[in-house]
This record gives sequence, structure tokens and C-alpha cells, in this order.
Amino acid sequence: MVCPMESICIKNIKELPAAASAFLKQIGESRIVAFYGDMGAGKTTFIKNICLELGVPDIVNSPTFTIVNEYRTKNGEPIFHFDFYRINKPEEAYDIGIEEYFDSGSLCLMEWPEKIEQILPPETLRVKISVQNDGSRVIALL
Repeated sequence: MVCPMESICIKNIKELPAAASAFLKQIGESRIVAFYGDMGAGKTTFIKNICLELGVPDIVNSPTFTIVNEYRTKNGEPIFHFDFYRINKPEEAYDIGIEEYFDSGSLCLMEWPEKIEQILPPETLRVKISVQNDGSRVIALL
């Protein structure tokens, strides 16, 4: 597999920590990150590894039913992890106070952002996780 320029390629699960570290360097100061990808592409798994790289001691799980989970780094900095899969309309995101999360300056990592695409802030960093024929993953900024 040839890894496209400015993308991160993950051949197997052992490469996830290094990929998460490289991704964090690549995104710089971006605080709102939207992960796009098919069911099973590895969005939650990659977010878990990002949190591990940032020193989150908690168990990181997809907030499929709660919509948002809050984690803290070892330095006490909050990270918000969203899963909008069960959102039926963007107004439901307003009901959980999405604007306050976005305005907090904290890292916001989102799964299924296409459900609220029209209300994502302009500075949202969009990331696509694609599964390749050999089972590897390509993580690309859109």
C-alpha cells in the first residue's frame, strides 16, 4: 500500500500509538476534530489511542448512548468525545449544549459528524478514516 501524502497509514493495531502521536503533531492547535468513516473503520479505536497519547487514564469508550463523554488528561485538561450516530436532527446537538463544548477551547473529538454537519464551526478539522482492501487504514485530513 502506498500512503497518500499528508496521510497516516496504519497497517496493524501495533502502529496505533505512533499513528496517534503523529496525528496530534499534524493537527497542531486544532481543537475541534470531526472523524468521518464507515461503521467499523476504526474511529473509536483511533480516538482511544489519541486519548492514551494525551495521558487520559480513564477507559475511553464510544458515547453512543450518552452522546458525549468527558475525559481528563493527567494534567487535568478536559477532552470531549462525541458520537452523533443516534442524533436525528442537529437541534438535538444544541440540546446537549454543543456550542459551549465548541467554545470551551478543549479538544472535541467527534464521531458521525455528518449528522450535524450544518452546525459545525468553520474551524472544524475534518478527518477521513478509510479501510483499505488489505485491512489497513488511511487517516487523511480533508
